[in-house]
Amino acid sequence: MLQRETGVEERFVDAAPGIRLWTEQRGPADAPPLLLIMGGQATGVGWPEPLVDALAARHRVIRYDHRDTGRSTWSFEDRPYRIADLADDVSAVLDGLGVARAHLVGMSLGGMLAQMVLADHPERLLSATLIGTCALSTAPYTRPDGGTVPVAELPGIAPEVLEMWARPVADHGEQAEIERRVEHWRVLAGDRLPFAAAYYRALERQVVAHTGHYRPSTAHGRADDGGMLRTEELARNEVPTLVLSGPAEPVFPPPHPQHLAQAIRGAEVVEIPGMGHALPLEVHRPLAEAILAHTGAAHGAATGAH
Repeated sequence: MLQRETGVEERFVDAAPGIRLWTEQRGPADAPPLLLIMGGQATGVGWPEPLVDALAARHRVIRYDHRDTGRSTWSFEDRPYRIADLADDVSAVLDGLGVARAHLVGMSLGGMLAQMVLADHPERLLSATLIGTCALSTAPYTRPDGGTVPVAELPGIAPEVLEMWARPVADHGEQAEIERRVEHWRVLAGDRLPFAAAYYRALERQVVAHTGHYRPSTAHGRADDGGMLRTEELARNEVPTLVLSGPAEPVFPPPHPQHLAQAIRGAEVVEIPGMGHALPLEVHRPLAEAILAHTGAAHGAATGAH
């Protein structure tokens, strides 16, 4: 049983044979659970502390390390897995912590995993919030003028991001690896907000300290991504869903958020000014406000229904 206090608690949960996932909880134990799902190759501590603390004012906030990140089991080299297995890990985390239903907040790949849970296990969700991701749907995008755009013709990943991702990663020591990650964040952050290198440098030092080494993970980029589409299931969605749009997003630029909200029945879009594919200090407050407004409304609707 969890202690009823607002302190931080770390725990490992078993997701599959030989797979243990690091989890952290903070906030009142009797508050509505909110599970944060980070993007590919990223640890749970990639969720900034100020944002986690703001959400923990009203929620029991859970974050965790994916397989092959942070303190969770690094197993891909010996036992390759699918992206779909990472979606199963979401339910495994909830099960391992004794959580029947939770609000989910997913970023990037985490937003895709959240969609898979939304489609396959809607009974486990109180609400969903999706950030910096694309729709797991083949439904076309309907423009404001009424015209339609096939999914294949939506804007692709920015060339500078693709170039960064294509570069080979060599081991030149911890400091060089941290600086490489900072430059990666510079490209992902977009050009609407000032780039604070020191902020991302401190974040990556925290990630290295949490993980215990500076070796980068590439497993998620090599994992089998087949079987992820959920077109029909998302079109039937009944879970309150929020899509947070970043105008400076270089990975899934507008109108991807608008397409996502069309593909998921009942979803709504809120723009976070200046946001790209990163979580700098400037977006923490508007992100927290948008997420808490959404989870609060979902809780009110559920309570009013009984």
